[in-house]
Amino acid sequence: MDTPQSNAALDGTLVVELGDRIGVSVCGSLLAQLGATVVFIEGAAAGGPSTKRACREQFAAGKLSLCLDRNSAADQALLESLLERADIILVSPDIDRITVPRPARAVVCEITAYGSTGPDAGRADDELAIQARSGIIDTTGNAGSKPVNISLPVVEYQAGTYAATAVLAALRCARISGQGQTVEIALYDCAFAAMATFLPGLLAGTSSAVNRIGNRHAMISPWNVFRASDGWLLICAGSDQQWLRLTQIMERDELGADPRLARVADRVRHSAEVDSAVQAWAAENTVDQCIEALSKAQVACGPVVQIGQHPTEPNLDERRMIVSLTDRATEKTLFVPGSPLSMSRSPGKAPKSIPRPDEDRSAIERILSSATAPAQNSQTVPTRPLAGVRVIEIGHYTTVPLCTKHLAALGAEVIKVEPPEGEATREWPPVQGRQGYFFTYMNSDKKSIVLDLRTDEGASALWRLIEDADVLIENLKPGALAKRGFSYEKMSERNPRLIYAGVSGFGVRSLYPGRPAFDTVIQAMSGIMDVVRSDGVPMKTGISIADLMGAILACVSVVGAILHRDRSGLGQSIDLSMQDIAAWMTQTAWNGRGAARRQPSVVRCADGHIVVDGKAPSDDVAGSMTRAAAVSYLQSRGVAASAVLTTPEMLSLPQTAARRLWFTAPGDEHAWPLLSCPMRLSQTPACVERPMPSLGRDNADVLASPGHHHQPE
Repeated sequence: MDTPQSNAALDGTLVVELGDRIGVSVCGSLLAQLGATVVFIEGAAAGGPSTKRACREQFAAGKLSLCLDRNSAADQALLESLLERADIILVSPDIDRITVPRPARAVVCEITAYGSTGPDAGRADDELAIQARSGIIDTTGNAGSKPVNISLPVVEYQAGTYAATAVLAALRCARISGQGQTVEIALYDCAFAAMATFLPGLLAGTSSAVNRIGNRHAMISPWNVFRASDGWLLICAGSDQQWLRLTQIMERDELGADPRLARVADRVRHSAEVDSAVQAWAAENTVDQCIEALSKAQVACGPVVQIGQHPTEPNLDERRMIVSLTDRATEKTLFVPGSPLSMSRSPGKAPKSIPRPDEDRSAIERILSSATAPAQNSQTVPTRPLAGVRVIEIGHYTTVPLCTKHLAALGAEVIKVEPPEGEATREWPPVQGRQGYFFTYMNSDKKSIVLDLRTDEGASALWRLIEDADVLIENLKPGALAKRGFSYEKMSERNPRLIYAGVSGFGVRSLYPGRPAFDTVIQAMSGIMDVVRSDGVPMKTGISIADLMGAILACVSVVGAILHRDRSGLGQSIDLSMQDIAAWMTQTAWNGRGAARRQPSVVRCADGHIVVDGKAPSDDVAGSMTRAAAVSYLQSRGVAASAVLTTPEMLSLPQTAARRLWFTAPGDEHAWPLLSCPMRLSQTPACVERPMPSLGRDNADVLASPGHHHQPE
């Protein structure tokens, strides 16, 4: 076993970031945080999304800058030397127009709009077009109003984070065998996966449409943003008891006693009346006064954090997510995010400098001149990157279950520990038998066991699993497992190789211990809702972007910790904050950019909407045209435009079928639709194969033989 020279998971790993897509830089930044030396190539690509160039200081931070002259033979030779030496090469071939050699030992990651297959392969669509074609725009905004585009590169961020996970998995295989492979990440595939919460009714055949609901919740009221006297806040009263406490705070006891509003379903039917009452109370108070009263009553809430130079929120400062650096190219002081990868042994490294263009040419040449040939291993390439890794999941809802779904696709054995009544989403409608479609495809390829951790028998069984596990990941309230005796310190005493990951709204090291953290609350308290607005009102994204990014960053941190343990033999604890992660992905709106940027327009047509990035026609003009005609008209005049597709339309696209983004597989008693994994590895593919089984089906098998698995070195 190698002994690492530092505590970084990717110490000694050379990454060449050549592609011009934002997702490429997102991936490169995560790899740099994990300790890789990342060479940020500038000037080599023929063109690309302007956001990456406009946000150069964000994406160059923490990397080595090298500017290349496409017409220089010396620069071309330098690039070829870099690529030959690189462990990881990041490209975006649909927009870069650069031919990249593929060294046999390197991991080459291609991030494109649509991937290499399907009728749209090679089509170089940007973030806005992907949001429009995937249904993301159509599901964002208020019911009855125009949909809203998300003015953050949320799909590029998903693609870059999926890419980091897949690259780490492929690198693990390369370290074992000495053989590289190609990783393919398509923005469209990532966007499709992000729409998972909107698909159950369509895939079950119980619904033919998906409607926008703004900041409301389909099954809970009140759940919305409200205007206080000095700003906006979000209020989520998720239970009947919380509603009663809220009416007491508002001094509206008559509402608490009103039988028309007694139950959650009743309040959903009268949500306009409920919201009106809450708005009247909020308007008489400041945001801080509202938050103080609601927090004392344990009603989920949060201010809508504003972004100026950066998101202004105390907990982000507490967790050191805001870094002030001098851009050496302009001598301006700018803000960049720290690392959301809070890991005890191999913590994510916050960037320490923003280089001038080409500042690091000499350092890069020294790296190449001193590089030694990597050791050539001869072990067989594993069939899956995480083969032999046992993961214990104590998760619910979206974030941790989605993370472990992807770990399972990468080959891990995932054991989902459920309480006797089953995980909270197991019976979310629509259902087959007593199992929901959403639960089934969000937990594919796992085993289900039931343990009552309140009993000695259940706790003892969990200890036996922990002693033989590689990873334990959970998203309970911070400290909930420790209160039952399962602190990381005690677990690591029994199993020093254990990687423990906790995912929570605000982190264990937090100013808000125990505060409820729904996806919408995190969107409000990270700055996302300040950027996404409808007629001036802060708006959450239709997709649960905080949950989704929390899940994918959890994948990055877990696989990174596995790579670290492969060298050191030691596990570690991981403390992921969804607020950190959500704020990190708003960085393209920092340093005053958000307010200054021209926003695309959504225009109503005869058969739906289009989104236009340029001079848009009025609704009167476009209203008589179909979407296809309006897009064709605008594109012929050099204006970027895309049809805003509904979710059913997205499901019926030929590209969706060609990429097999969903398919049907047999289960214990029923056939189920499953969602494919957005990570595509050429030699060790990520495979989605089996629906989530019935509750507790695997108790006998798992608990009878906890020590049967083997962890490859």
